[in-house]
Amino acid sequence: MRHGKKINHLGRTDSHRKAMLANMASSLILHKRITTTLAKAKALRVYVEPILTKAKNDTTHSRRTVFSYLQDKETVTILFREIAEKIANRPGGYTRIIKMENRLGDNAEMALIELVDYNTVYGKDLAKAEKKSTRRRAGSGKGKAAAPAASAEVTPVDDAVVVEEPKAEATPAAEETPADEQATPDKEQNAEKGE
Repeated sequence: MRHGKKINHLGRTDSHRKAMLANMASSLILHKRITTTLAKAKALRVYVEPILTKAKNDTTHSRRTVFSYLQDKETVTILFREIAEKIANRPGGYTRIIKMENRLGDNAEMALIELVDYNTVYGKDLAKAEKKSTRRRAGSGKGKAAAPAASAEVTPVDDAVVVEEPKAEATPAAEETPADEQATPDKEQNAEKGE
């Protein structure tokens, strides 16, 4: 049983695990996506998301706190300049884990972990395109404009008010009727010939 086991130790000592996660977090910030095992990706997500939240507030204290986790000046600079601007409006969930095929050597479960705002496939371009295309109700809008005008007509007759009903538009069945009338003489001519 795993009662109260909140941290995956990843088979490493505490110092080794912290150094590895700091290195992976730096790589993720520099390259925007990395490929690793699924267990390490899940551990990295728990490690890096609070760091990204801290980076949204650009103060000396938050920079020093983030540097204590990452131990890399270049990474901290990129985090506070570029990434903090992109994730400013996002209330969390800065990373995405995508499962991949198992590794050939030892059949380990592999995953791709990436920063959500830097993905071009699931990016904002698709979200903008979806907003432009609006869904409309079934039916045409021709009858809707004519119906209020027709129902507004009121004709007084013998001190009584009569509301005229809007006239129905021609239906496709009415167009087919002349074709049936044309077919009828042909049938009569065929019957006269004896066919």
